[in-house]
Amino acid sequence: MDNESGLQRRLTGRQLTMIGLGGAIGTGLFLGSSLAISQAGPATIVAYVICAGVALVIGWALAEMVVVHPEAGAFGVIAHRYLGPWAGFVVRWTYWTIQVIAIGGEVIAAGIYVQFWWPSLPLWLPVTVFSAVVLVTNAAAVKLFGEVEYWFAMIKVVAIIVFILLGVLLVTVGLPGADATGVSNLTAHGGFLPNGTSGLFLAMVFVLFSYIGTEAVSVTAAESENPVRDIPRAARRMVTRLALFYVLAIAIVLTVAPWTTTAQGGSVTESPFVRVFSAAGIPAAATVMNLVVLTAALSSANTNLYLTTRMMHSLAANRYAPAWTGRLSASGVPRNALALSALGLALAAIVSAASESGAYLALFGVSVFGALVVWLLILVTHHAFRRTRAAQGLPPSPVRLWAAPATSGVVMLFLAAVLVSPLFIEPLRPAWWAGVPFFVIISVVYFAISRQRVARGRTAAVGDDDQERAGA
Repeated sequence: MDNESGLQRRLTGRQLTMIGLGGAIGTGLFLGSSLAISQAGPATIVAYVICAGVALVIGWALAEMVVVHPEAGAFGVIAHRYLGPWAGFVVRWTYWTIQVIAIGGEVIAAGIYVQFWWPSLPLWLPVTVFSAVVLVTNAAAVKLFGEVEYWFAMIKVVAIIVFILLGVLLVTVGLPGADATGVSNLTAHGGFLPNGTSGLFLAMVFVLFSYIGTEAVSVTAAESENPVRDIPRAARRMVTRLALFYVLAIAIVLTVAPWTTTAQGGSVTESPFVRVFSAAGIPAAATVMNLVVLTAALSSANTNLYLTTRMMHSLAANRYAPAWTGRLSASGVPRNALALSALGLALAAIVSAASESGAYLALFGVSVFGALVVWLLILVTHHAFRRTRAAQGLPPSPVRLWAAPATSGVVMLFLAAVLVSPLFIEPLRPAWWAGVPFFVIISVVYFAISRQRVARGRTAAVGDDDQERAGA
């Protein structure tokens, strides 16, 4: 079954849930959570609970809108409809840009993980191979993409579940060769909140990044077999499962090892995940964990490339991207949009590979800045969606965000406050230096395109008038 955009409705409900999880669960949970822990210590658990609530509101608001408008481009198209063409342009181009950055980082990370086994292997070789894998997967029919991503994400989910179960045993009763750790690490080394409430708040920017990608389910609406039934169900399942996995996993991490040690980061062999697996007597625990984080990186890159491709296709449909990026293959895949998104991936990968570690954090900051702006615009769109439909006497959506607009308003204030926090985190300050000019540039581009389209329309109208006079 196809829809009006030409995309094929081939994604099932189970695939939608896993695509959402695959986009959100990247390497951040396994290795990057140390950034949040360095700010909040054991209270990082609270940060993950709060941000889970934020992600749930975003996912629920999106589901409410998408079941009414299951179109290609998802929240970008809906922003265009209810906030105007500027918002639709900015949301989609911003989302495309931040996801391209994320794809480059994930593929580079995957290459580095391979060097864990073969240290002398040149980084460009695995990066090239993995880039080809995700490109081929995305170029295939959407049903094949959905199935590949389902099993990619499944590996991560199973690894997290096993880690949580083994971690609970290690904390409570111990494992063969390892005594029970108890929960003393949650209050030792400065207490549960070692850096005060300010540290907890500053950790939010890193924790929220872990939940970015939960909006992936809404982007699949145009290719879902039954969007009205599956999108709301998949969104709720995905966010609740993600929250459960994150909160429990971080709680185990902070319980089995002192937060001061975890905050220092480190290699795969030093990860708390490896410590738990080693204590369980699992042979080659570091190798097993490296395989998991490798799969996590590839899964995230795979899903994010899908998202950027559909956003580009949506922009082409509104004539805000080159027309050739909107063309579909015989299998219903926008391969030209995929090629353009892949060029961005290659550029981001080159920049990441050539930069020092500090540049990675700056790149992270730019990505978070853009993502927070997109989330804010999603909630503004949701408010306009409800207000407009009520004014026009249209029926409410079959899915309703609980207690809105109060819940969405509180989350908007929270996101705005978190957006300011990079100004107080030295390595993330470049997020503002690059983020604000970026939005100025794309706004200037939008107005230039719009003026050109208006001028073209006037020229066409004058030409029609001349033909009518000549005919008379």
